[in-house]
Amino acid sequence: MSSQVASHRVGKKLVDVIFGASGACNEAIKVHGAEKVTNATVGSIIGEDGKLACLPTMEKAFRGLKISDVAAYAPPAGLPAYLDAVIGLTFADNKPEGHIAACATSGGTGALHMAIQNYSEIGDQVLTSDWFWGTYNPLCQEAGRTLATYQLFDENQNYNVKALEAKVEELFAKQDSLLIIINTPAHNPTGYSLTDEEWTKVLDMSKTWAAKGKKVNLMVDIAYIDYAGEKNETRRFMKQFSNLPENIFVMFAFSMSKGYTMYGQRTGALIGLSSSAELIEEFKNVTKFTGRATWSNINRGAQTLLTTIQQDSAMLAQFEKERDELYGVIRDRAAIFMKEAEECGLKALPYKAGFFISVPAKDSAAVCEKMHEDLIFAVPLKKGVRIAVCSIPKAKMYGMAAKVLKALKAVEG
Repeated sequence: MSSQVASHRVGKKLVDVIFGASGACNEAIKVHGAEKVTNATVGSIIGEDGKLACLPTMEKAFRGLKISDVAAYAPPAGLPAYLDAVIGLTFADNKPEGHIAACATSGGTGALHMAIQNYSEIGDQVLTSDWFWGTYNPLCQEAGRTLATYQLFDENQNYNVKALEAKVEELFAKQDSLLIIINTPAHNPTGYSLTDEEWTKVLDMSKTWAAKGKKVNLMVDIAYIDYAGEKNETRRFMKQFSNLPENIFVMFAFSMSKGYTMYGQRTGALIGLSSSAELIEEFKNVTKFTGRATWSNINRGAQTLLTTIQQDSAMLAQFEKERDELYGVIRDRAAIFMKEAEECGLKALPYKAGFFISVPAKDSAAVCEKMHEDLIFAVPLKKGVRIAVCSIPKAKMYGMAAKVLKALKAVEG
């Protein structure tokens, strides 16, 4: 068959297992009713009432915005007050020493896009763990890169620093710079969070390669950080990024999607950190260029909403209280599943916080298909089954681990 698209675009086709699994779940709901179906596919917070959970203070503030703050353009780099607020939110009381700047992006995905476009070479490999958010792959492919992985956990289910070090050595034998994406805390899809000690090892490795003249670019994807624990406790590791060598450039992907329950408004930021003022000035220039050439500018209303909440102490206190309550709901749901998993012998991956729990499986698609018999719908990943505890009411969590184990045994013995 002939093709009309450019030669390098032939064969591009998005296969999204998450939305596919969600579609199958919605069909089952039509047949059996929502009360009988367990939807473990949705990467959004669903309340105990089965409806999308939105923070009341966010909704009230959003509806109270002036139309000019919703309809007008924002500057390509973002509203200055928004960028200042985002930097403060990213670090809280753990701001590292160095030069820092931010650029508004289309959600956390846009921040990843910017990092890949500007901090990896065309044709090079970008590195992340073997359990990863599937969109990392098309983001790399779209930019003319490929995604390489290392084994996230060792045989004792600890963070596999040795595997990371080995893969970094392998890639630096072929390329002079490397972008490493680390999704923590509350990793998607496992719920794992690196400890401060593990971060020390990652940075020690990075300094070793920097001393050899290699360029190390670290991308910390913090999309789920607001559901990972106490804000300063979860950010304590960031202090370790102070005064790094110039050829270690650190970035953070900030997202309003989860922390503000504003998934569809597509607003986030890429934050850059360096010991060099010149490299941060370069960061501001290249990210503004990429933003203008990709989406022109970002949702002004959502940016104004964030600053409106941040600048009103009473509103902020109420907002944080509501968000902490949502975090508590997710934590309780996950605790039910993990406790029952341990009791029945289901080997789920180490979970610390966040929206998802994962269970290793050799044929995840078949396991998920088998789970449909119990009207449980989850997402099949390459290495296992992803269960969105953020979307499952507590009442449906009870007994679920045993049903997952039953499906796993039926498929894999």
